[in-house]
Amino acid sequence: MNEQRNMFLAIVLSAIVLLGWSVLSQRWLPTANPPATKTVDGKQVPLPKPQASPGGPAAVPGTVAASNVIRDRNVVLAESPRVAIETPRLKGSINLKGARIDDLVLTTQRESIAKDSPPIRLLSPAGSPDAYYATIGWTGEGPALPGADTVWKASGTRLAPGSPVTLSWDNGQGQRFQIALSIDDGYMFTANQVVMNAGKAPLAVRPFSLISRASASKDPDPWTAHVGAVGVFNNAANYEWGFKDLDESGDQRFNSTGGWLGFTDKYWLTAIAPAQGSKIDAGFLKSANQPYQAIFTPETVVLAPAKAANYRSHLFAGAKEIELLDRYQDELGIAKFDKAIDWGWFEWFMKPIFSLLRWLYATIGNFGLAIICLTFIVRLLMFPVAQKQFKSMAGMRVLQPKMKALQERHKEDKPRLQQEMLKLYQEEKVNPMAGCLPILIQIPIFYALYKTLLLSVEMRHKPFVLWIKDLSSPDPLTPVNLFGYLDFTPPHFLALGILPILLGISMYLQFKLNPPPADPVQAQVFGLMPWVLMFVMAPFAAGLVVYWITNNCLTILQQKWLYSRYPGMKAPATPTAGVK
Repeated sequence: MNEQRNMFLAIVLSAIVLLGWSVLSQRWLPTANPPATKTVDGKQVPLPKPQASPGGPAAVPGTVAASNVIRDRNVVLAESPRVAIETPRLKGSINLKGARIDDLVLTTQRESIAKDSPPIRLLSPAGSPDAYYATIGWTGEGPALPGADTVWKASGTRLAPGSPVTLSWDNGQGQRFQIALSIDDGYMFTANQVVMNAGKAPLAVRPFSLISRASASKDPDPWTAHVGAVGVFNNAANYEWGFKDLDESGDQRFNSTGGWLGFTDKYWLTAIAPAQGSKIDAGFLKSANQPYQAIFTPETVVLAPAKAANYRSHLFAGAKEIELLDRYQDELGIAKFDKAIDWGWFEWFMKPIFSLLRWLYATIGNFGLAIICLTFIVRLLMFPVAQKQFKSMAGMRVLQPKMKALQERHKEDKPRLQQEMLKLYQEEKVNPMAGCLPILIQIPIFYALYKTLLLSVEMRHKPFVLWIKDLSSPDPLTPVNLFGYLDFTPPHFLALGILPILLGISMYLQFKLNPPPADPVQAQVFGLMPWVLMFVMAPFAAGLVVYWITNNCLTILQQKWLYSRYPGMKAPATPTAGVK
C-alpha cells in the first residue's frame, strides 16, 4: 500500500462519514390505563383522562383551535393583556388569556449577518404567521378548570431575572389556581403550579405542559443532524420523529419517569421538562389540519377539602448553547439535556474538540484563527505517528520494484503471491498498514469539526478575515460571477468560492510532492482528485475548508522535511526484472 492508496482511502472514508448519518431510535412505551376513579375520604372521585392518550389535541384545555385566518402578528399581540418578558437574551410577552408564552425573540441572535437584520423570532401567538407557543395548565373533570380562554391576573407587569410573576385565577367554586413564573439570564422558565381546594368535595386534577407549533421548521433536515420532535424518555435520547414522520404517523405516546421533550430546529429549541422524579404520560401529537404538539401530564393529584398541591416544571425556549445546556443538566437535574444537540456516535470525541475550539476562540478572539490553531495542535499531536507513516511509506517505496517482480512471477498463482509478499514484508520489517493509521485518526477529527460547525450556534455568523463573514456558511465570493460584479447567482454546483479553489491548489501541490504512481491509470485518477474535491467542498462551511487548507499546507511542510530524511521515498519506483 503506497501513499496514493492511503490518500484515496482517506477521501473515500471521509466521504462515507460525511454523507452518512446517525440514527438513534428508542421505541415508544405504551401508555398505561389508570383506574377511572379513586377513593378519597370514603368517596369515589372521578380521575381526569390521561392526556398522553387524548382523542385529539382539542382535549387539552390549553390548546387553541387552528385558525384558517392568519393576521398580522402585531394585531394579534394587541388583542389581549400581556406581561412583558425581558432578559439579557430574550424579549417578548406572556399572553394572560390562556397563560401562554407566545411572543419571544432572541435578542442576541440575528436572521443574517446584515447590520439591519432583525432578531430571531422563536415564538408567535395563535392566529399569526408560524404560530408557536407554550402553555401550562390543568386538566380534569368536575369543577371549572382554567382553559384557553381564561384571563389570568398577574402580580406584576414584567418578568425578568430576579423579578418573578404569579398568575392567578379563581373559578368561583372554591378552587384557586396559581402559576408562579420565574426566568433566569439564559433561556429557562420555571413554573410552579399551585391549586388550592376550598370547596366541600375532593378535587382530582392533573397538571400539564404543552408546546404547540403550527408549521414545520424552515431549516432543512440534514443527514447528519435532527430537526423535529426530540426528547429524553426514561434516560434515553430519541431523535426518531421528524416533522414529516409525525405527518405520516400521527400521534406518538409513551410513559417516562422524568426526562423532557419538545421541538428542535437546527440551532433553536423549545422544550418542556417535568419534575425529574415524577412519572408522566407524554407524547407528540399531530392530526390533520392541527398543529404539532408536545405534551406531558404527571400523575393525577386528588385534593381533599382545604388542601393544596403544587407541581414544578421547566420550559426552555432559546438557542442550543452548549454551556447553558450543560448548566441546566447539572443545576436543575434535567436528564441528558445536552442531548438537545444531536452529536451522533462521535459525541465522545466531538465535545472535547468543541471545548478546545471554544477555548481557543475565547483566547484569540477570532474563530478562523482558532480553527487554524486547532489544526496546528492536531498536527503536533500526530507528528510522531506521521513520522512512522512516512518511514513505512519510504520502506514500501523501496520494496515496490521487488513487489512488481513478484506480481509478474506469480500472476497466475494468487495464493503463492500473497505468501511471497508477506514473506518479503517480514524480511524487510515493513508494515504495509502503518501508513493508514494517521488517516484513520484524521477522519473523526475532520468529522467532529464538520458537525461542530454544522450544529453549534456558538459558531454561527462568526467572521474570519476580509470577505469571510460567516465561517458556518459556504464561501460567498466566487469568480464565476466576477466576485459579485456580474448581477447573477451562479448555479449551486458552479458556485466555487475562493477557499475551495485554494483547497484544490493545496491538494494538487501535496499530490505533486508524492512520487508518481507506477500505474498510469492511477496517476490520472489522482491528478483529477484535487479538482473533483474542489467542487465537492464548495457547499461546505468555510470554517471546515479553512481547516482542510491549513492541514494540507502543514502536510506539505512536513513532507518536505521528512523527504529530506528519507530521500529514497521521493524517487519514482522502477520495476526490476526479478527478485533474488
